[in-house]
Amino acid sequence: MTSRILVSACLLGRPVRYNGSAKAVAHPVLDEWRTQGRLVVVCPELMAGFGVPRPPAEIAAGASGEAVLAGAARVVELTGADVTARYVEGARAVLALAQENGCRFALLIDGSPSCGSGFIHDGGFGGRRHAGAGVTAALLRQNGIEVFADDVMEPLQTTLTAETADGQRSETRILQRFAAPGVTRREIRDEGLVGTLFTPTGPGPHPVVMVLNGSGGGINEARGALYASHGYQALALGYFKAPGLSPFITETPLEYFETGLRWLHRAFQPAKGFVAVSGQSRGGELALLLGATFPQLVSAVIAYVPGAMVHGAQGAGDPARGGWQGATWTRGGTALPHLWQNNSAVHWHPWHGDAPPDRHHSVFFEGLKDRALAARARIPVEKIAGPVLLISGRDDRAWPSSLYSRMVVSALHRHAHPHPVRHLDFDDAGHSINLPFVPATQLSRAHPVSKVPFTSGGTPSGNARADQGSWQGVLAFLNAVTGA
Repeated sequence: MTSRILVSACLLGRPVRYNGSAKAVAHPVLDEWRTQGRLVVVCPELMAGFGVPRPPAEIAAGASGEAVLAGAARVVELTGADVTARYVEGARAVLALAQENGCRFALLIDGSPSCGSGFIHDGGFGGRRHAGAGVTAALLRQNGIEVFADDVMEPLQTTLTAETADGQRSETRILQRFAAPGVTRREIRDEGLVGTLFTPTGPGPHPVVMVLNGSGGGINEARGALYASHGYQALALGYFKAPGLSPFITETPLEYFETGLRWLHRAFQPAKGFVAVSGQSRGGELALLLGATFPQLVSAVIAYVPGAMVHGAQGAGDPARGGWQGATWTRGGTALPHLWQNNSAVHWHPWHGDAPPDRHHSVFFEGLKDRALAARARIPVEKIAGPVLLISGRDDRAWPSSLYSRMVVSALHRHAHPHPVRHLDFDDAGHSINLPFVPATQLSRAHPVSKVPFTSGGTPSGNARADQGSWQGVLAFLNAVTGA
């Protein structure tokens, strides 16, 4: 039987933290577990009867969750209230739920007096932290449940289990790191920006990459850490479904990204002034759009499974603002024309959820038949003032990224683009071309925002080859264009 996994509710985007926020984590492995129905979602504080919001709490006097369970330490709120008993009650409720569901592993938010597994705060409410575990994390570990933190700086541990028909069992563990030794992580909340900055070792200045997630939103910290591990300063920038930002992609202003690009140039004085933009799916569409809109600020574009058009909000759209047909991007307060804007050729769409098809890409082929609208919605990639790398899967069933990438290449060639243009187009690969060497078996999933299921395409082996080959191609591309 496949093991189920405890996960902190806030890591799935639920606003249950003490201040009413969430800390959503975007990771393909987590998406796969969610689709497989393996997640058991918990919040120890809510299970103990606390509300949202609630006063912040810490374990007093620099003690740990183990000491709390032993009766030798207290959990106190900023108000001075002793809430030890309720934190122990919440921990016991989580343990009971874990045992009831056969959970052997837990992914919990770090730093919390309940869920922290790598560090917790020292009880002084001054932001100081130390190594240790929260009350729930400590109790789970005491009962044989392995607890892991949400921090991408920590290694990703995958346990592989083989079991024979007669009950013989063998296990091995694979340890993967997204962040190389010496890479540092810093949360960014400057000038309205919401993201995470990863800085490589070495004196710098470093070339810089802005990393953008797709229509699932959130902050792609894993890819940012990978870039930093190879010598690039990386800002993984959230633009929706991130702390303090809209839960939907609808009417996202391009000025937000302009602010981010200018901030990177000003704050870090990158090596040779190099700032690339790297995006996945809708983030790939956005990367091309930013390169075309702000050519003086974007040195190179890396577009994973991108669109060549501006599209409507689709599955990440706000139902109150046009839903899937709502505008995605604005400039100067005006919505950019998009492919679903009164498209005369489209007679169905896959985002209602009443009887979802397993392949979404067909609607995009229909959409392109409205040639006048397609011309208005086309991203003017010829305005990009630097090298372009496109990555696509020939069996992409979410949208036709292979066709879109070839359209971009054709447009650049027609306009005699003076910079390198590369297109990596992978056989047997679908839409989910992700991080190298992570599980690639998930071919269908529910959209993280709309919850409508769809098939991304490809085969497990084809997607795995694309994951590895695309990352090798990205590094080769960056090394070539930066002279590294």
